Amino acid sequence: MHLLQPALLAVLATALCACGAPRDGTDADAADVAPPAAQAPPSSNRDAASAPVQGDGQATGSLRVDRPADGTIGFAGFGPAAFGASAEAVRQAWGGDLGDAQPSEPGGCHYLIPQPLGPGGYRTAFMIEGDRFVRIDVRDADVAAPGGARVGMDVGQVRALYDGRIEEQPHKYDPDGRVLRVTAPDGAPGVLVLELDGSGRVDEWRVGLPPQVDYVEGCS
Repeated sequence: MHLLQPALLAVLATALCACGAPRDGTDADAADVAPPAAQAPPSSNRDAASAPVQGDGQATGSLRVDRPADGTIGFAGFGPAAFGASAEAVRQAWGGDLGDAQPSEPGGCHYLIPQPLGPGGYRTAFMIEGDRFVRIDVRDADVAAPGGARVGMDVGQVRALYDGRIEEQPHKYDPDGRVLRVTAPDGAPGVLVLELDGSGRVDEWRVGLPPQVDYVEGCS
């Protein structure tokens, strides 16, 4: 037993050394392979490429316009769509969804209105009558009328902008209100009509061709 003990110890020592030494290509490869947690980015990237990218695509892909760009509304029309142009010309000039309204009868009066409508109804609307673009109605204080008037301005400010070109009329529905009719400075056929409330401030305005620009009830 005493003679076998040293030999047995030598065998055990050799086995322990073999277990502690790196084996060719095994432990070294395992050290180079990333743990499972390090492989998470591919699945995370797929998740990021789904909902967020889809959402961005929907937002940037929409052609809907919130309001007319500065200077696009004039006494002659809306941008490249002059008064007298077709409804399709107005749609192209707007560049967004103007709804699918149609006249109740061929050539009748109807509006092209940017979509979707807000809780307060339209802010900008394009009147079509006789298959022609004839008028623009605006209730948005961020949009300037030709010459500079805006919803919310008082009568003094409006008079300063259009001095010598204003014809004042009584308001059809508001006994305390008034209507200011402004002619174009360059002889253009368009006319600007501003409706003022009882406090003397612009409530809404429209610009277009007579007689449609003077329709108090719009297409009604």
